[in-house]
Amino acid sequence: MRTVNAAETAPTTHPWAVHAEKLQVRAGRHLAVDGLDLALGRGVHGLLGPNGAGKTTLMRALATVLKPAGGRLTLLGEQVDGRADLRLVRRGLGYLPQQFGFYPRFTVREFVEYMAWLKEMPKTAVPGATQRAIERVGLAGKADARMKTLSGGMLRRAGIAQAIVNDPAVLLLDEPTVGLDPEQRLDFRELLRDIGVDSCVLVSTHLVEDVVAACTDVVMMSEGRLVYQGTPDDLTRQGGPADAGDSPAERGYSALLRRHRAEGNR
Repeated sequence: MRTVNAAETAPTTHPWAVHAEKLQVRAGRHLAVDGLDLALGRGVHGLLGPNGAGKTTLMRALATVLKPAGGRLTLLGEQVDGRADLRLVRRGLGYLPQQFGFYPRFTVREFVEYMAWLKEMPKTAVPGATQRAIERVGLAGKADARMKTLSGGMLRRAGIAQAIVNDPAVLLLDEPTVGLDPEQRLDFRELLRDIGVDSCVLVSTHLVEDVVAACTDVVMMSEGRLVYQGTPDDLTRQGGPADAGDSPAERGYSALLRRHRAEGNR
C-alpha cells in the first residue's frame, strides 16, 4: 500500500495551517489518535476512514476541544499544548461537530450572531458577517425563524453558517452533509471550493463521492494513523474491478483499506 508523508502532497507555497507530528489524542481512556503525522495548507481536504478510525477525535483536537496527549500540534503557527493561549487560535477557527448545541428559541440570525460573539468578532462586523453567512448556506428566507422550527437539513446549514461566520483560516466540518438533500449537497460542494481558495478546510465524511467532487486533497485514517494522502484522482487509481464499491473512488478507498489491514496482520 502507498503510504505517503503529508508534505509530499500538501501545497508548498503556503505555510501549514495544520501541522501534527506524532500526535496522540485520547478519547476517554482510549488512544484514538496514535502517532499521527499530518500537514495541511490552503485547500479543501477530505478526511476518510472507517468507524473508529479516530476522525472525530482528530477533529476535536484540531478544534482545541481535546488536548493532545503526546506529540506536537501546531495550528495557524501556534503550538497547541497545556500552556497555549487558545483564544488567539480559536479566533481563526470554524468548527461544526457532528452534533452541535443551540438554544431552541433563538432565531437563526440570533444563533449565528451569538456564535460570532463567542469568537470575539468586532461588534460592528457581526451583523454583516451574520447575514453573509446565512445567505451562503441558503437560509436567507429562514433568518428570523426559530431554531426549533427548522428541519434537520436546515439545522445542519445553520451549523455551517456559524462555522463560517468569522471567515476562518481553518474550517473543520465533521459530517456536514448529514440531512442535506442532493441539491443542497451540490451547493455545499461549491461553497467548500469557494472557501478553500483562501482557507484550510478539513471535511470528515463517509461519502467518498463528496470528497472526490469537492476536495483537492484526500486524507485517510485507520486505527488512529495516517495511511494515505493524495489527490482524488490518485485515490481512484488505487482500486480495481475486484474491489468493493460502486464507483472508482469507492473501489480505491476499499482497496487502500484492505491493503492497510493486510499489512497490519503480517
